Amino acid sequence: MSHATSLPLRPQPQSPSKARPINLRLLIPAGLLGVIVLIACLAPWIAPYGPNSQDLSARLLPPLWQAGGSTKHLLGTDDLGRDILTRIMYGARVSLSIGAIAVICRMVSGVLIGLVAGYFGGPILTFFMRLGDVQLALPTLVLAIGVIAALGPSTANVILVLAITGWVLYARLVVSQVIVVRRQDYIASAQLLGASHCRIIFKHLLPNIIPSVIVFASLDLGLMMLTEGSLSFLGLGVQPPEPSWGGMAAGGRALISTAWWIATLPGAALVVTVALVNVLGEQLRDRLDPRLDATRSA
Repeated sequence: MSHATSLPLRPQPQSPSKARPINLRLLIPAGLLGVIVLIACLAPWIAPYGPNSQDLSARLLPPLWQAGGSTKHLLGTDDLGRDILTRIMYGARVSLSIGAIAVICRMVSGVLIGLVAGYFGGPILTFFMRLGDVQLALPTLVLAIGVIAALGPSTANVILVLAITGWVLYARLVVSQVIVVRRQDYIASAQLLGASHCRIIFKHLLPNIIPSVIVFASLDLGLMMLTEGSLSFLGLGVQPPEPSWGGMAAGGRALISTAWWIATLPGAALVVTVALVNVLGEQLRDRLDPRLDATRSA
């Protein structure tokens, strides 16, 4: 009787693990953005005044570094004597919360639609893609202005409009990823083993597209904040007296020649925050996309 001899497996040489260097281009914007988020969350406790507290005796005070400035109002006051620093802190809560909620709604709806349409294909894919084409034919800001003009300006309507105008972008991203992943051998093996459609979609397809979705969502957050600021500037977003960076800029535009800080400082806060979000999103893309890593190491 012949016995099959089993050869011992040769241990594979292990490459020494290289510690990835600290990416300051990722840590710096993440840290600064974290500070802004922390200030926004703690605004009711760290702000020197209430967001709508008025002091008519201190109206139109310039910032501290300008002649006539006061240590009681570091960034000056507006035409009603409200503290600009306090309102910028509270405005951060509005811009960040509206942008984050809108992105989450867009992302969840778009990812679910993209997973279903990309996995099943056929008429389902055709229907959602043609529906997306119709929506993309309408400019987002124009569509938002039309819907809010019909429903009325409010914070809830701003979130609703921003949520329903962006699902198609996530859906198209997910569909393109799913079409590639579903051709892999392990998907066919799962189907042969009798795995349900839900298990394949959420167990095998979804984990493969999460990095791309996270990167896209981080870049989309800046766009949502800008759109909210634009709507508030036009009077169709967050309504006074609730502080919003776009609304504060709109309220100070008539005084830009005499009290430039009322409109400029909230606008600068919006620009800086959006820039940090975009830089962080680009760094996350470089970090999470393996193809970019392979291109650099080649």
